[in-house]
Amino acid sequence: MTTDIAPTAPQTRPTPTADPLPRRFADFATLGEALDYAARGGRGLNFHDARGTLVRAYGFTALRDDARACAYRLIAAGVTPGDRVALVAETSAEFAALFFGAVLAGAWPVPLPLPTSFGGRDSYIDQLRVQLASCDPVMLVFPPELAQMAGAAADASGVRGVDWVEFATQSGPETPLPTSTADDVCYLQYSSGSTRFPHGVAITHRALLSNLAAHAHGVQIIETDRCVSWLPWYHDMGLVGCFLSPVANQVSTDYLKTEDFARRPLSWLDLISRNPGTSLSYSPTFGYDICARRISSQTKASDRFDLSRWRVAGNGADMIRPDVMQAFVDAFADAGFQATAFLPSYGLAEATLAVSLMPPGEGIRVELVEETELSGMQHGEDRPQRYRAIVNCGKPVRDMEVEVREEDGTPLPDGAIGKVWCRGPSVMVGYFRDPGATEACLIDGWLDTGDMGYMSGGYIFIVGRAKDMIIINGRNHWPQDIEWAVEQLPGFKAGDIAAFAITTPGGEETPAVLVQCRSSDEVERVRLRDEIRDRVRSVTGMNCVVELIPPRTLPRTSSGKLSRAKARNLYLAGEIKPYDLAA
Repeated sequence: MTTDIAPTAPQTRPTPTADPLPRRFADFATLGEALDYAARGGRGLNFHDARGTLVRAYGFTALRDDARACAYRLIAAGVTPGDRVALVAETSAEFAALFFGAVLAGAWPVPLPLPTSFGGRDSYIDQLRVQLASCDPVMLVFPPELAQMAGAAADASGVRGVDWVEFATQSGPETPLPTSTADDVCYLQYSSGSTRFPHGVAITHRALLSNLAAHAHGVQIIETDRCVSWLPWYHDMGLVGCFLSPVANQVSTDYLKTEDFARRPLSWLDLISRNPGTSLSYSPTFGYDICARRISSQTKASDRFDLSRWRVAGNGADMIRPDVMQAFVDAFADAGFQATAFLPSYGLAEATLAVSLMPPGEGIRVELVEETELSGMQHGEDRPQRYRAIVNCGKPVRDMEVEVREEDGTPLPDGAIGKVWCRGPSVMVGYFRDPGATEACLIDGWLDTGDMGYMSGGYIFIVGRAKDMIIINGRNHWPQDIEWAVEQLPGFKAGDIAAFAITTPGGEETPAVLVQCRSSDEVERVRLRDEIRDRVRSVTGMNCVVELIPPRTLPRTSSGKLSRAKARNLYLAGEIKPYDLAA
């Protein structure tokens, strides 16, 4: 029997919030078992257009049936257990069915990003090509509208590429599906910002279900809860928190595509307002910021929105800024939004997703920490003390241990800033085909997150990024990618460039790029600076601060490697002096 990806007629009404099926908090051995259970009820996924109008209601029963049909097609195409199946992660019923179809076939789905509005065709093809080389899939499946770009990436990588409309026409006779175990790998997750140096995080069924159960217990899901999301499915918070968690915990969910949110961000709040039950919805800080800015020109938020039933307003994926959160409260308090709905969190793909969650109802709590404590530098007597508000990111989720340690691994007491480590069943088994990177961060079952923070009364406070990671607007950017982009320009070489994040006087985070420049001509220096700025934006989509500095200025470690952390500290302290160029 051959079946289309979506054989059932689309529902005209959204899937229900409440359902007689007894809720189970992800207590399954595999993701396939979780889908089978969810399919016994009436809940499901609901896809909306840019104006928030329901386009397709997709019950978990239909998802299960379509996933099986996809699994049969994959098996007929020669896919075997352990093969990788790369999928361009559009927020759609087709991707959902393909993801679960790959899981049911015993393969490892690999969600890959959609193109962004910057960088252009070649940049996107290059990104896909590098990630395809890393995960080594047997197939790349993509939306038909991306056939030209995704097809070119597949051809360049020697991978079979097919759009999912064509895939739906292929033969897929029913056949016994392989049996997965809890310790089999379920999927690979890539960082959204990883381009030249991708790390595929291998997550087992056991790790995934453990984290999804911890998520459900942590946010204390209740019968009236319904999830609303615009987060992309190639990012761990969107994929795990707002797609896989609703399936494994049987929660109906309403989706906007990420690009539609970017164009009409207040449609997100419209969807929440129309939910007759209680809402679970998550966003990085910048999502709340965009909405607060958009409503500022309108008279009263209460004329359009009712946010009184928004029970959990999750914050994560980047550093949480309390000033932005307060601006959101100020903008939407008259629409019923309660500040206690905010639920700060901390997590990373290497731990599947959640490491810590604030208990519901406690809202955002901050502590003031002197900046020199955060950077580890000594406070100079001639410099005024400056304090930064550090957000409480909650308590470790169920079955997760967290320790803060010295660089030598010695555990630190409450209040002492050090490296954050975590251990638990949802920690990854490793990076795909990268034992060196795996051994560098996984030691005796403990994961070195690379992030800096401190513990206080059982709560964790995150004070800095991973050692070198740059996170802007919820997207991770490896500094090597930025440096590599500059190295491609004539006249520069490896070791000439250091990239890191800084905070502008206005409180915004932005990347800074220090470039050793050998030209003594000021006109040429200005031209080079502008060319570098344009090049970085074409690769990352970010505007950045570019500073040209004298040769042999960037600091190095004892082994000769570039020290970005030291370069950043010296730059902020004024000890690295850039050339003075015209604006």
